[in-house]
Amino acid sequence: MKKIIHTSEAPAAIGPYSQATLVNGTLYISGQIPVDPENGKLIEGIQKETHQVMKNLKAILKAADMDFSNAVKASIFLKSMDDFAEVNEIYASYFENEIYPARETVQVSCLPKNVDVEISMIAFKD
Repeated sequence: MKKIIHTSEAPAAIGPYSQATLVNGTLYISGQIPVDPENGKLIEGIQKETHQVMKNLKAILKAADMDFSNAVKASIFLKSMDDFAEVNEIYASYFENEIYPARETVQVSCLPKNVDVEISMIAFKD
């Protein structure tokens, strides 16, 4: 059974997609960009952007009764690989006990709204 997950604690979708879809205990979270859900404004600066993206992911996980410990896969998209170290450090800080999901990080030429970082995630809960 498929369930659409939506929370006002994360930015609304900016296209024809859901924030997340839950199927048989697996949560597929759409790519999150650094939009503040309270005012809809973009956050600027790679450190602040990364924290906002992680907060958005956290809110969606919470709406599905999960947290970062349930994450099994993440995909990070960067406008510049020069930001890798900063993004990596902030990303890692959201996981307890150094239990990280599988992940890839790729540089792309452009992201929605011309942001510097976007992260999608897959999580699982029995």
